[in-house]
Amino acid sequence: MAKRHDVLEFAVLGVLSDGPLHGYELRKRLAAVLGPFRALSYGSLYPCLRRLQAKRLIDEVDVTPAIESSAPPLSARRARVVYAISADGKEEFADWANQPGPEAWEDEGFAAHMAFFGRTESRVRLRILEGRRSRVEERVDSLRESLTRSRERVDAYTLQLQQHGLDGAEREVRWLNELIQHERTST
Repeated sequence: MAKRHDVLEFAVLGVLSDGPLHGYELRKRLAAVLGPFRALSYGSLYPCLRRLQAKRLIDEVDVTPAIESSAPPLSARRARVVYAISADGKEEFADWANQPGPEAWEDEGFAAHMAFFGRTESRVRLRILEGRRSRVEERVDSLRESLTRSRERVDAYTLQLQQHGLDGAEREVRWLNELIQHERTST
């Protein structure tokens, strides 16, 4: 299973492959790419940027110095660092975007991979979609079994919650089937 920080590194490389950005703008773009349901704090972004710099996958390309002010602290501005993807980072991102392995099928990895499907080879997109469908179909089977077993032991609210989870998983399988069909007919 992909680690959360690995997925964030992948997403940072993907966003920076569109052009250099400073931390604030990078965070905004990552939120747009990864979705509103994935909280992204500066406390996770900046350590990620340091790891990517240590691996020489990104570089600092511009630093705007901090502005010190004798006025109230609200008027002071922190230093602004602009980050850019390196040549090694571009290669790493391309390799990562085109890896169809199990980490690309799990919840965390799938969302990030799908966000960059436009830069992924068609055959790899298809393999990731098929792998994801298989994972979600396993989840559907497990949820159905759990719902059947627990009908007499849990209250109506818990049953509704389980049914809601099953409905969502079944809806995702239908969606994945549509994406797979589209991918097969457009190649």
